[in-house]
Amino acid sequence: MRAVVTGAAGFIGSHLAESLLDGGHDVLGVDSFSDYYSPAYKRANASIASGQGGLELLEADLNDTDIEEIINGADVVYHLAGQPGVRASWGEEFDVYLSQNILATQKLLEASKGKLVGRFVLASSSSVYGQAERFPTQESDAPRPVSPYGVTKLAAEHLCRLYGTAFGVKTVALRYFTIFGPRQRPDMAFNRFISAALENRPLTIIGDGEQGRDFTYVADAVAATIAAGERGVPGSVYNVSGGCRATVLEVVEALERLLGRPLERRHLAPVPGDPRLTGADTSLARTELGFTPSVSLEVGLARQLEHAMAISSAVDESGAVS
Repeated sequence: MRAVVTGAAGFIGSHLAESLLDGGHDVLGVDSFSDYYSPAYKRANASIASGQGGLELLEADLNDTDIEEIINGADVVYHLAGQPGVRASWGEEFDVYLSQNILATQKLLEASKGKLVGRFVLASSSSVYGQAERFPTQESDAPRPVSPYGVTKLAAEHLCRLYGTAFGVKTVALRYFTIFGPRQRPDMAFNRFISAALENRPLTIIGDGEQGRDFTYVADAVAATIAAGERGVPGSVYNVSGGCRATVLEVVEALERLLGRPLERRHLAPVPGDPRLTGADTSLARTELGFTPSVSLEVGLARQLEHAMAISSAVDESGAVS
């Protein structure tokens, strides 16, 4: 199989590319190496996957490149590229979210008409639900995003549905619920907490810490993503969650147990766009994708901590991340 992975140097995208390569597939990775966070993180991610062989990596912005050439010969497209971050999506930055999450998706879908034989898998987000009407939340429940970011991800889902209906593109959308694990973006909570703990700084917690989340280990998310490309029902939307339900404070307590010491905490005011609770019903993904998440919160957090400690040790020895 020849797969195209957009956002291939990002957190989830790099793990996906690596797993596809492990499965013997040819992978064309596309990434713009944007400066939402340090491109050095992404280049390190890309080098891991590239080291396995079989990865062709193209540095390009989907809005400024020949997408038909990218699609040509592909059996499946995994579209993970986009501008992340709920809190940064307000104000003038919305132009970037519009360009990277909506316009780029439309251009990929347009190029896929009549060319892509297999599936077009969109990485969406639980942010489309916003303050959900019930828990656990089902895919049929009304989406009510509470951030501009969530609005753009929902718009991308609608575009997939339109191109599926009008042109037969076999689209599948995945609503990821808070992914964690090694290579997590530096702005995400687990990464921030671990970095602060290893540097003996106070952990900054937004709000009171009683926000509840469904957490998903990255390898489980990748398994669901590959399954969606292989057997996802065209036109479908699936919740992808590891079922690791915890509050932010419970995550901090788990990190304290792993480190064997208490951690100083500093609370910040709540910010717009953060739902109080997320919780997924994953029965559809279990039935149609064979999705069976297997990594618990504490085990996954331990792996992420171990990864961060290894990087920290490498920096201490060389003065720079190798």
